[in-house]
Formats: sequence, C-alpha cells, structure tokens
Amino acid sequence: MAGRITKSEEQLRPDPRFNNIVLAKFINSVMLDGKKAVAQRVMYDALEQIQKRIEKEKVEGMPEKAIDVFSKAIENVKPEVEVRSKRVGGANYQVPMQVNAKRRQSLAFRWIIQSCRKETGKPMATRLARELYDAAKGEGKAMTTRENTHRMAEANKAFAHFAW
Repeated sequence: MAGRITKSEEQLRPDPRFNNIVLAKFINSVMLDGKKAVAQRVMYDALEQIQKRIEKEKVEGMPEKAIDVFSKAIENVKPEVEVRSKRVGGANYQVPMQVNAKRRQSLAFRWIIQSCRKETGKPMATRLARELYDAAKGEGKAMTTRENTHRMAEANKAFAHFAW
C-alpha cells in the first residue's frame, strides 16, 4: 500500500498556547478551508468559556483547568469497540472489533466536531465549549454516539468469532 505512511505525526507541532499535541491535532480537525487562525480562535475561545464555567460552577470530580477538561472529554468519548461489516458466505455480518489508538482518537474528534456542527444558531466556540464540558461529565451528543456504538457491538457479540 504505497503512500499510506505520512510525516504528519513528525511534522505536527504542539499548539502555541498550551504546548499540547492532542489539542493541535484537534484544532486541525476543527479547521475548514485551511483557515487555521480561525480554528485556533474558536478553540481558544471555547477553552476560555470552559474555564469561566469551571470557576463558576465548581462541580465535584471536574478538573481545575480547561485543558484538563478537554483531555478528559476526549478520553471519555473514545470508543473501545466498534462494529465492522464482514461478508461471510453471502451474508453481511456486523462484527464487533477492538479499535486501535489512532482510530479511537480520530473517532472521538469527529464525533465531538460533528455534534457541534449539527447544532446551529450559536457561535462555534460556544457549541464546542458546551460539548467538551458535557463530554467531560459523561453527557452530550458525542457520548450518546459512543454509547450507541458500544450498544451495537454488544448486540452483535454473537458474531465476534468472525473477527479474524
């Protein structure tokens, strides 16, 4: 498979404000049409809103800093298993499979960003702040997507022997 290995992992620089590589990758995922400055502004505004909310609410078990809330949200949304279609003897089966680390992270990013983009009427930073805060608490649309994925895998556990 020629051309699959890229230098993106080596070239990715941590974000300028928090020096965090995962945040830099998330900003790149939020970015549309190559407008990185806009994506950074949206993300940093969202983190500032999360910080204000943390200081205002003081919820038990929530981290003290916005960047820690972001990390916890990503960890909470990452799926353990997913279902994949497998064709066996003329029939398609939804086979539950473990998800590798890179795919887990990219699915978490995708689900959070998709749930923010579906909601309209508010600025993206506000939507992103709410979704990340909710995901850190174990709630929100991205967490619902994760739970549905896990539920489908659980329901199709009978076909796990097709995972080879």
